[in-house]
Amino acid sequence: MIKAAGVDSVTDADFDDEVLKAALPVLVEFTADWCPPCRRLAPVLSAVAEKEAARIRVVQIDVDTNPLTTARYGVLAMPTLIVFRGGEPVKSMVGARPKRKLLQELEDVV
Repeated sequence: MIKAAGVDSVTDADFDDEVLKAALPVLVEFTADWCPPCRRLAPVLSAVAEKEAARIRVVQIDVDTNPLTTARYGVLAMPTLIVFRGGEPVKSMVGARPKRKLLQELEDVV
């Protein structure tokens, strides 16, 4: 998996505890090693995780090694970004985007 610096990884096993039960909203990137747009998104996620640490947690999940969570949320394209708040998905975005655009898209959910 393309690891974004400062961004934790979650798995099928700990997804509920790390994401659904989190106190803060959580931005989850569904990613894969073979995904070029995911590589472009990694530094953006690192920057958002650092800048918005008090407001939102950012995590990644590898779709190839975590098929249960991937199927549970109907993720078909990478990267897919889903924001969870209070245990529920509240926003979904598909594809890489620049930091400014991602921050704008997160304004209404964090």
